[in-house]
Amino acid sequence: MEELKARPVKSSSLTPLGFLERAATVYGDCPSIVYNNTTYTWSQTHRRCLQLASSIVSLRIIIKRGHDVVSVVAPNIPAMYELQFAVPMSGAILNNINTRLDARTVSTLLIHSESKLVFVDCLSLPLIIEAISLFPQHVNPPRLILITDEEISSTDDFHDTYEGLVEKGDPNFKWVRPENEWDPMLLNYTSGTTSAPKGAVHSHRGTTIAVLDGLIDWSVPKQPVYLWTLPMFHSNGWCFSWGMAAVGGTNICLRRFDATIVYRLIEKHGVTHMCGAPVVLNMLSNSPTAKPLKNPVQVLTAGSPPPATILLKAESLGFVVSHGYGMTEAGSIVVSCAWKSEWNKFPATEKARLKARQGVRTIGMSEVEVVDKESGMSVKRDGLTTGEIVLRGGCLMLGYLKDPVATSKCMRENGWFYTGDVGVIHPDGYLEIKDRSKDVIISGGENLSSVEVESVLYTHPEINEAAVVARPDEFWGETPCAFVSLKGSSKKPSEKEIMEFCRARLAHYMVPKTVVFKDELPKTSTGKIQKFELRQIAKAMGSPRAQSRM
Repeated sequence: MEELKARPVKSSSLTPLGFLERAATVYGDCPSIVYNNTTYTWSQTHRRCLQLASSIVSLRIIIKRGHDVVSVVAPNIPAMYELQFAVPMSGAILNNINTRLDARTVSTLLIHSESKLVFVDCLSLPLIIEAISLFPQHVNPPRLILITDEEISSTDDFHDTYEGLVEKGDPNFKWVRPENEWDPMLLNYTSGTTSAPKGAVHSHRGTTIAVLDGLIDWSVPKQPVYLWTLPMFHSNGWCFSWGMAAVGGTNICLRRFDATIVYRLIEKHGVTHMCGAPVVLNMLSNSPTAKPLKNPVQVLTAGSPPPATILLKAESLGFVVSHGYGMTEAGSIVVSCAWKSEWNKFPATEKARLKARQGVRTIGMSEVEVVDKESGMSVKRDGLTTGEIVLRGGCLMLGYLKDPVATSKCMRENGWFYTGDVGVIHPDGYLEIKDRSKDVIISGGENLSSVEVESVLYTHPEINEAAVVARPDEFWGETPCAFVSLKGSSKKPSEKEIMEFCRARLAHYMVPKTVVFKDELPKTSTGKIQKFELRQIAKAMGSPRAQSRM
């Protein structure tokens, strides 16, 4: 056996970029991208990406392959999709930036990544100009390329435009393949829902594993019709940007989420698949235009634990919901609620409860476990004993950019990635998230799950959104503070009524001691409620006992 070993013919580096080349061959005349009145085929998308990659190289801003960063600030439009391929095909590292960030944060990310080039959508141009104006004098600003939109008036005299680069490019360009599959391909900044954003760097190999893992786990067929309700700048749309090329899907692009528009596009294009955070399901279920679908639509949801109530509403309309768990550092979904056929005989409420669990590891992950914080040992599989969720697998990030301390803190020498999420393992082996470690409320020595309280709040008929965080309390240390937004009906419950509603369904120590009404809760662009911001508000409110003495 000694003579049988790895040879160059078997050692081609894994990369998802080659999926586009194959799509152009297999699905060349089939639609790849649909956006308003624009439709491209896979052969056209392949050619445009090659031309764009060629033009990026010609700008001579990429000095070192797999080292220099090119940023993109755009919604789910055709250019955004093409850039997921074209940027790394040029040898640069792709960095998608959240369009909803403020200028100061964007400025920080551009400086931290040392971005050489920024492709910016016309509506985000003022944001980027302001962000660059905040650069220190000694920092060179990146070059800007404007992405125009024929349906939106923009700066016509801008020197460098996206379509201009596409037109100038070489359609026969030999795209830059990675020398090593461990070479960096992506730089994705965390959402910052619990702390300052960190830059997770992903390799070609890890991304390829994440793409194939997602397609298999979600059972995505060939040539689906995929509606982009999940922002591509959020972990590259959970890697389905490359996944759709692998299966020859049709990408229905959507500049902004609007429930009415989503329902119209589902019917017009025969949408079969879409992704989104639970807030997307909530908005679709509560939309005035909501009505049962003519054909079922497969929906993959993740990003935060979805209340069973929301799952029940969505499925009653014809959305077939699959639930998963992932994070920026994992690249995509790494735990999914693998459905068992025997569960179909259960009542709808029980099925929704089971589906609200995060589930088991996807086949691309090596191991997923819940461990005790003190001992590091696996917790009991009783659905009650909490611990930190840890992961091990090939799609995890290489590490945080320029942050070895944070990298070593979460990627331990024992071979586990520590997520910071608190969960339990049920007797059947299925994982359920109980909270972020920073969101656990310790009241009178009792650990209180904010997710559990939120699930009860979501069952209230007049509550649209709910989030629970800790409020300082001189006696208890912390008490639960609920932030809620209400539906548009005339019935508006009082703080006391919501507390009584919770008291009838929760242990008394878990009942919110404060209820704050807001028109809308602050969220990231992917629909995650920004508890970091709500915690600051609750902290500023101070202890109610201290206030009563004033």
